[in-house]
Amino acid sequence: MKIRAMETGRLSLVPLRVEHADEMAEVLADPAVHAFIGGAPHSPQALQARYERLVAGSPDPSQTWCNWVIQLREEKCLTGTVQATITTAESGGCAAEIAWVVGTPWQGNGIATEAARGLVAWLQEQEVQVICAHIHPDHQASGAVAAAAGLAPTGHWHDGEIRWEPPAAQSRSLFFFFRTRRGRMGRQPRDR
Repeated sequence: MKIRAMETGRLSLVPLRVEHADEMAEVLADPAVHAFIGGAPHSPQALQARYERLVAGSPDPSQTWCNWVIQLREEKCLTGTVQATITTAESGGCAAEIAWVVGTPWQGNGIATEAARGLVAWLQEQEVQVICAHIHPDHQASGAVAAAAGLAPTGHWHDGEIRWEPPAAQSRSLFFFFRTRRGRMGRQPRDR
């Protein structure tokens, strides 16, 4: 699956490059950004090493890591990231686990919602059968983003987070879940 740049109303979702590390280190520098996703802000050098791993792709051939930086087109500045870990089942179907993070100065302006909607639309164009996100139950802002992107909480928990999916997909996902090679969807490294 080839990722490409995407545009939404105000945003460009640009495929992640190692060169984004310096600017993204500043975007993600506030420790508050990491309150629900864990970890701590990375130095530009550490983020560069992380981006090198992400750009290289998953070592698991059944997974594809798709990562974009979120750019405000008019201001020409980066504001966060969106990502999808796409897992291909032996049956040939695909499922995606998505995530987003937006730097503190840009939160509350609909950027995460707009980016997540763009990502979900792209995944649907790619004929991904199941789309989900795992969200901490206390993270109301991410819950609102997920809902705006068409996802709803399922009641399934993983690592202290609630699984969100499009309501129509909730019955399909159980079938897909049991058909994947490892029995659960993969994740990209979470050491942001």
